[in-house]
Amino acid sequence: MSSSSTGPVAAPDALRHRRPGWRDPRLLLGLAVLAGSILLGAKVFAAADDTVGVWSAATDLVPGKPVTAAELVEVRVRFTGAEDADRYLSSSRPLPAGTVLQRPVGAGELLPRAALGNGSELVELPLAVEVDQVPATVRPGSRVDIWVTPAAAATGKRTPEARLVLEDCVVVAAPAARDTLAPSGTRQVIVGVEPSEAAALGPALGQVTSGRVVLTRRG
Repeated sequence: MSSSSTGPVAAPDALRHRRPGWRDPRLLLGLAVLAGSILLGAKVFAAADDTVGVWSAATDLVPGKPVTAAELVEVRVRFTGAEDADRYLSSSRPLPAGTVLQRPVGAGELLPRAALGNGSELVELPLAVEVDQVPATVRPGSRVDIWVTPAAAATGKRTPEARLVLEDCVVVAAPAARDTLAPSGTRQVIVGVEPSEAAALGPALGQVTSGRVVLTRRG
């Protein structure tokens, strides 16, 4: 029977953990992802505040009257360019004193510079018109012509012709018949006349009071 002896077994070399160097692809990839996330976040944050404050009408505004800050509200709008933003009145500056609208601006509409001017206020003319002689669509800001049909006795004709008394007037106010003190079946309509045409009011009033008033709407 033979026997053999074995020597001690050599232990394997220990593996040492090495820190990744700056040239490690995994580290470089992580830094690139982190930088990209920071850049993307900065762009999103900047775009979230890329708006401009402009004035918007809080209620329907009619031409011929000065615009006041109480009738406006500030809104934030993102425009495609500075040229588009310049078309509207910025809320960062005080409203110019004596600013008068040259055309109607509806509630919620942005206040365009093109609708503003420094013209004189309109001369307001109240009219008592029979309900069926006023288009139901007439509202503040509408443009109307004022016609008068004289009484048959005044002309001696059975069907007297209507006369155009005032042309292209803006409606300043047009309350419903139930909201005014006008006689039943009559609606009060207040129209604005340019100061330069005020001289025509005398003859116009003479015809209005002696005949039947009819309004026709332009827009």
